[in-house]
Amino acid sequence: MRQIILDTETTGLEPAQGHRIVEIGCLEIVNRMVTGNTMHVYLNPDRDSDPEALAVHGLTTEFLADKPRFQDVADELCSFLDGAEVIIHNAAFDTKFINAELARIGRGPMHEFCATITDSLMHARELHPGKRNSLDALCERYGISNAHRTLHGALLDARLLGEVWLAMTRGQDALLIDMDESGGKGQSEGVVLARFDASGLPVIRASAEELAEHEAYLAALDKSVGGACLWRQWDPAPVVQEAQAA
Repeated sequence: MRQIILDTETTGLEPAQGHRIVEIGCLEIVNRMVTGNTMHVYLNPDRDSDPEALAVHGLTTEFLADKPRFQDVADELCSFLDGAEVIIHNAAFDTKFINAELARIGRGPMHEFCATITDSLMHARELHPGKRNSLDALCERYGISNAHRTLHGALLDARLLGEVWLAMTRGQDALLIDMDESGGKGQSEGVVLARFDASGLPVIRASAEELAEHEAYLAALDKSVGGACLWRQWDPAPVVQEAQAA
């Protein structure tokens, strides 16, 4: 399975108002492994960035003046994305810009050459309803360092989103307690039980020697507390029975 994590930076918010892409970053993942294969380009948009956009990405008109234009990299981009699942955080934003750039040069939209387009923001909202699901918030939630992210950069953000996506879709996180933004438990006592697939987890059974050691440890706990330890009270004697059967 080939997936591409994609991010863009732009001169503003609306291609319908003449705003353009100034940076594209793509990261390849194959069978849930980051391959190291990337595509990263800065683009000359032939216009200035809005002050608000410039404050986000820091790519000045002067810096971009000698960079290629979108039509110069369109073949490379389409080839890189061809046949892949493209994963984008807030996909509606980036796809409308890429589709507008493709239309400018007489090409069809992304869905004509991508296998599918997946919005990681929508996926995060399904997993964490009512929580903040920005890229920064997800990095914090999944323990991914973004300390080096002082400005937005397309390839940097694609790398961070790649880590977030792999963490967010691996399944095991569904067994963890999910805390709300104030540090308290969520609406359902904080426990998230959805989307856990145990089919790929190995089952390693304890040997007779290990069971015997465990029973000896429990016996020591029983002695120290003067009765049955909490483990015995929670699950009475299954280990003893298995050890005797072995």
